[in-house]
Amino acid sequence: MRVAVVTVSDRAADLEREDVSGPGVVRLVEARLGDVVETAVVPDELTAIGATLVRLVDEADLDLVLTTGGTGVAPRDITPEATRAVIDRDVPGVVELMRLEGYRHTPLAFISRAVCGIRGRSVILNLPGSPKGAVESLEAVLPLLAHLIAKVRGDAGDCHRPASGHDGHEHPIALTSSHDC
Repeated sequence: MRVAVVTVSDRAADLEREDVSGPGVVRLVEARLGDVVETAVVPDELTAIGATLVRLVDEADLDLVLTTGGTGVAPRDITPEATRAVIDRDVPGVVELMRLEGYRHTPLAFISRAVCGIRGRSVILNLPGSPKGAVESLEAVLPLLAHLIAKVRGDAGDCHRPASGHDGHEHPIALTSSHDC
């Protein structure tokens, strides 16, 4: 799986603050999901975020683009708007799961306005900007991502084998691509 991680932060883009969230997400992706082939830091600007997402999907043809930052309610938090402007289809259940799992750590997780969507044959997923929140949110949805991306990439197979979730219970949906069934 080919992945990009984009940190959205005015201060990190201006080199006023070290990017901590992006590297944490990169470590988790490389340990459990796939290869991070590109990282970027962009300011909280609609055009900068949107252009970066479009380039990574349309030109680099990545499987997954993860953003970190800009998902809250502060005036400059516009990553969800930039993402919605470039996706073709929304996948709301992914971020619903992130918020639900995040709530186990902090009730503030429900303030997140993160978006998950599909552009072409790629998935774009917004993560929170806090290093801990970004990693915990990604961990919550890791079991879904391989299956989601396989389907987006055209896997027409069907898989109905129950899969064990993070809570130890069997779930009626499979969390692997059909070629793993």
